Amino acid sequence: MSVLFTDVFVYDGDHPAGMVGPTDLLVLGNRVASIGADARRLFDEGLGQDGPHRVIDGRAQKLIVPGLVNAHFHSPANHLKGSLRSLPLEMFMLFESPSDEQLVPTPREAYVRTMLAALEMLRTGVTTVQDDAFLMPFPTSEIIDAVMQAYADSGMRASVALDQPEVREADKLPLSQTADPHVRAALSASPPMGAAALLDMYDHLISRWHGSEGGRLTAAVSVSAPQRVSPEYFAALDDLSRVYRIPLFAHMLETKLQRTLATTQPRFAGRSLVEYTADLGLLSERMNVIHAVWVDDHDLDLIASSGAIVAHNPVSNLRLGSGVAPFRKLKDRGITTCLGIDEAICDDSCNLWGVVKMAGLIHNVSGLESDEWPSPHEVLDSLWVGGAAALLRSDELGAVREGFLADLVVLDLHSRAFTPFNDLRGQLVYCESGNSVELTMVDGRIVFEDGAISTVDESALLDEARDLFARKRPAVERARHDAEAFLPHYKGLVHDAALADVGMNRWVGSA
Repeated sequence: MSVLFTDVFVYDGDHPAGMVGPTDLLVLGNRVASIGADARRLFDEGLGQDGPHRVIDGRAQKLIVPGLVNAHFHSPANHLKGSLRSLPLEMFMLFESPSDEQLVPTPREAYVRTMLAALEMLRTGVTTVQDDAFLMPFPTSEIIDAVMQAYADSGMRASVALDQPEVREADKLPLSQTADPHVRAALSASPPMGAAALLDMYDHLISRWHGSEGGRLTAAVSVSAPQRVSPEYFAALDDLSRVYRIPLFAHMLETKLQRTLATTQPRFAGRSLVEYTADLGLLSERMNVIHAVWVDDHDLDLIASSGAIVAHNPVSNLRLGSGVAPFRKLKDRGITTCLGIDEAICDDSCNLWGVVKMAGLIHNVSGLESDEWPSPHEVLDSLWVGGAAALLRSDELGAVREGFLADLVVLDLHSRAFTPFNDLRGQLVYCESGNSVELTMVDGRIVFEDGAISTVDESALLDEARDLFARKRPAVERARHDAEAFLPHYKGLVHDAALADVGMNRWVGSA
């Protein structure tokens, strides 16, 4: 299909005004074929030759921007948004995804919950997601297929990994002398799936889905976090990342408790999780270092020298009280950053515009001089250029450019967010909420337009989701009630970490 957008403005991150136009833009197949005077001529020459054609008149009040990249996400909690009060991560995870046989999803439940977020993202202009999917209690081929089929049917671009710890709980956290035998047994239990079986699941994911849907669906790999896996499994996933040239996801130093692991978990021998990873030879340009809140200067130097990308999740970090990442220190070292929602249960939305605004605001309370606060240009660069880099696809995503993939979003400049029109970048970061999105195109296909998703029956799916997860709710409540027994132990770990001197502070307003 070819689509000619006429009389539109086009986002250009290198232009002083942030955009060019009014102009014309031609999409042929799944690529941007032409921007400017030749677009209409090429369209006219191709009429009747390349299948369906369409002209969309922008009337000099529409802006085309790159599709938004949600560079860090966990889809399995899509149906749980708003259901938990704010807690530190280590306590939050007890109730977010408790282990209970009655909570094991059917393939249909996995499909529906994945689709819930895909629909919200497409409606608000997110065309690409990196889904670090924790499939409790462990991934199976049927559930992997359900997740991937949802992304296939939705029309989104998705890169999906299997976020599954592979060591005992006791090896992930500070050593504890808890007296509760039930807690001790749980901490010492073997993981639900070992490395060999997990690698089999990756073989299924990659062989069945990597590069499918014309390249729209791809695989990634995930260690979850360095403390949650063995060095051998970490190295095996790094090998897959290298062979297939796919991203490797690793949560690092999200919380202060994770910072204390250097001294409270003997296997790290005084090293931070970043330093430990670097010493293993596994910190690379293919890695997405997720969060990087409690990093010190040495960690940042290691990340910078490796070429790794940092995924910044400011809303989630606030929801869980994790702290504020040192954005300016990242930028000063030339570290590429991208932006992520994290998950619906700790952002309570799948709308990335809230993350964009928070990234532009939260660092203003860092205590730095105002010249060092993030500029709208830097935030948008993280959103688009950083997002493409996180996917290892900077050569075809993250910009509206001839030859790039046609992942495009049309914004109405006559909307409230841009009226009156003052400064494009400032209004994109501080004013836009997703309400100005009129059209979303992924891989050259229009998937959202005129207020409606064109790929699935959204109303029917929402009805099904309400019914499915209302019936699941009692089991969720029972599992969360049972998890209360572990809360004192984890609360104690978090409390001890809060009192520790780690040579830095990432909390705002603390004494």
